[in-house]
Amino acid sequence: MSKHLDDLRDVANVVIAKERPLTPALIRTTIKKFRVIYPDVTNNEAERLAREFEMQHDVTMQFSESLKDEHEPWLSDRKVHIEPYYWDRYKRLLVEERRFSSQVIDNLNRETDKILDFLGNPDRTDPWDRRGLVFGHVQSGKTANYIGLINKAADAGYKFIVIIAGLHNNLRHQTQSRIDEGFIGRDNSLPLSQGRTQYIGVGKYNSTRTPVSLTGAHRDFDKQTASSVMGMSLRNFNVPVVCVIKKNSHTLQNLTEWLEETSTGATQGLVNEPMLLIDDEADNASINISNNKEKVSSINGKIRHLLKLFARSCYVGFTATPFANIFIDPDTEDEMLQDDLFPRHFIVSLETPSNYFGASRVFLQKSNHIVKHITDNEDYLPLKHEIDWEVINLPPSLAKAIRTFVVARTLRLIRNHDTHHCSMLVNASRFNNVQRQLRDRIQEAVERIQHSARIYGNLPPDQVNDSEMEALNQTWKDVYAQTMNTPPDWPTVQKHLHQAAAPIRVIEVNSTANEPLNYAAHRNGLSVIAIGGYSLSRGMTLEGLIVSYFLRSSVMYDTLMQMGRWFGYRDGYDDLCRIWLPEETKGWYEYISESIEELREELRSMAQQDATPKEFGLRVRSHPDTLIVTARNKMGSGQSITLKIGLANRFCETARLKRDPVSLKTNHQAVRYLVRRLETAGYPLTKAKACDQGWLLKKIPVGPIIDFIRAFQNHPESNLTDPSSVGQYIRKRSKTELQDWDILFVSLKQESELQDNSLGIKINCQTRTAGNRSDVNTILVTNRQRVASRGAEKIGLSPDIVKEAERKYRQSKGNSNYPDRIYRAERKRPLLIIHLLKIKPEQGGTEHADPIIAWSISFPRTEMKEERVEYIVNSLWWHERYKDDIDEEEISDNVI
Repeated sequence: MSKHLDDLRDVANVVIAKERPLTPALIRTTIKKFRVIYPDVTNNEAERLAREFEMQHDVTMQFSESLKDEHEPWLSDRKVHIEPYYWDRYKRLLVEERRFSSQVIDNLNRETDKILDFLGNPDRTDPWDRRGLVFGHVQSGKTANYIGLINKAADAGYKFIVIIAGLHNNLRHQTQSRIDEGFIGRDNSLPLSQGRTQYIGVGKYNSTRTPVSLTGAHRDFDKQTASSVMGMSLRNFNVPVVCVIKKNSHTLQNLTEWLEETSTGATQGLVNEPMLLIDDEADNASINISNNKEKVSSINGKIRHLLKLFARSCYVGFTATPFANIFIDPDTEDEMLQDDLFPRHFIVSLETPSNYFGASRVFLQKSNHIVKHITDNEDYLPLKHEIDWEVINLPPSLAKAIRTFVVARTLRLIRNHDTHHCSMLVNASRFNNVQRQLRDRIQEAVERIQHSARIYGNLPPDQVNDSEMEALNQTWKDVYAQTMNTPPDWPTVQKHLHQAAAPIRVIEVNSTANEPLNYAAHRNGLSVIAIGGYSLSRGMTLEGLIVSYFLRSSVMYDTLMQMGRWFGYRDGYDDLCRIWLPEETKGWYEYISESIEELREELRSMAQQDATPKEFGLRVRSHPDTLIVTARNKMGSGQSITLKIGLANRFCETARLKRDPVSLKTNHQAVRYLVRRLETAGYPLTKAKACDQGWLLKKIPVGPIIDFIRAFQNHPESNLTDPSSVGQYIRKRSKTELQDWDILFVSLKQESELQDNSLGIKINCQTRTAGNRSDVNTILVTNRQRVASRGAEKIGLSPDIVKEAERKYRQSKGNSNYPDRIYRAERKRPLLIIHLLKIKPEQGGTEHADPIIAWSISFPRTEMKEERVEYIVNSLWWHERYKDDIDEEEISDNVI
């Protein structure tokens, strides 16, 4: 690489980022102009740089949607009087050092203006408070957004800014470093006693109005240090005062006490200066998880207290998993709205740039090579294990994932990414003791690879006789050689293995680890395998993450999505990313990704109707997924929980079935009785219309459907398909929107291993495998717990309606991986799907000779007031089954 290629990249990027519109010709003209200064840059390097700029700036981004109250906008009137000192510094940093595309910068400018306008006007001297939520995506740039908001708030006149970071020191440290770089402009990791200032980030452009920081990278808030830094009250400062604190009740208590002690000149005991509080990962520990209605959990109470100290305050929660925030005080509508942290004034749903590597890319595309299933861990490290589990050897899948990381780093070297960070994530246990053993075993595996690469890497491949090199070669063939467009040959890969493997470090990331994960200290790139649990699950960014090994069981939305550290931006190496996880976990990610997208679409729809956060909150709280989210939040109460759920525009199915012979026989009888009822009503199954997925009857009266649901032996742990609740919902609309139904009896087109003729027609039964967690009482339909095949919900719709739904989705999302919800939204009649399944038993399970009956229902949208029915969740059962899903900090959170 030419000596001055990086210099050419930097100077050309500054010019290119300001051009509108930007064209390939303009990019090349700009590079050519500056090559006069750097003549050693070759033609090939210049063209490669031009293509890099094309990819960087060919990033598009949609506008956000938002719900708001009747708040009066103020920003446009004040813009003429606001000098964008802090924002201009930050924008320059994003352009020159972070290399954000021009379109993303423009979008960030608009989005932060929108959110700022939802906040209180700092020029108003009368008391006000604002509460809002910004709903982003995991690892999508929420931090960049709220740092942009902080800069603009400071320009507008906010004097005290608090950022509540994660529950652990490593995340608070990471957040402080980002604030130092993007807002403060000086290195706050240096001890105060040194008495010197090192300007970084925005401070290198202008340091005349450097904000005062009460915290540093290695020091959380404490009263004594704050008093020595300040020396006077907030009102005497002409620059913003900022602190980044851990989400800890004691730290919050210290901060509020210090404010109370130092706020001289306060009116009626309240601090007069306008305050902005940013709550990062706002759904984690900030919500009130107390099971006693008369009390609040400690952290929640301390945040409320802090806000109430200020006469003028704004609370903005940032999260990618807002379920808990929306479900604050989920018992009654009044209690939800009374909670101080409910986002009653505004909710903003951020969109992602087109280069975002997110859940839909990882889990919802029809075919990709990203996800690998873990099937070999039980003898080495069971999914459920205790704190004293001994890790003797690594699961073979983990050993392969480690080799994949080495090969992937090698491929990045071949792509000239030699100074880029490269990371691997191993999240396989919540216990520090087990994580420590994993670290030791992984270190041994890495040392074996490093030894072999050093000894054999430069030899001709036909002269290498080494088992580790052979395993690396096989990993290359299995994971990459067949999936890359133009893969390098193995001799080229082998030659770079030593350079790739030698710098790799293996570290723990948890509350007891001594070695911090500090990418900033490695300017030429850090290559690391990070082993952790909870500390890697919330807000922590793993730079250059390529390979992930995720061996955790959870059905909790926020837990799973936040553990997905693999989401983010992978420009130039997204084709190398691989994720190992259990098939059941993959199924939950698919479901949750769909559910979150439904939530976003619901918000978009309600935004077009000028709905308020209150209306959205009430709507979301009727979503079937409250059966999981709320049960998790309340399961410590040891009581049954009654929830009101709406089923309009929802899909539910019996993915968990009773296994006893009586129930299986009863369900067969229920289907046969359904067929007889249909024939009596004039709809014989023998006259059903053949379609892509079986036999379809249209415009069927509701009576036989209600009787079938009532007769079906539902599994007590299949909460959403409870016959009483579903039947009640159908009956309430049986004379209006749910009066007529379509019924699909699923049958494969080709001959199947098991046929059934008991219904008067030939059914080619679908085949499913029982999930691994099936037992003598329960059949889980696949590890993913899915019954219906993709595309089932379009059955019964006209081809024109299907094409139009798909066209709108392609136009909106830019891909043709159509989710079933787009068809469900077009339905005018509900669809009952009857499944006759051949269940292949799990290991050691029972083989069933006869088909197993299951059902699915696709409910259409409603034009009427949402009808909600009651579901009862046994929280004791949830606690026994999912106790590991309770965050460690929530377990220890005391109540005030």
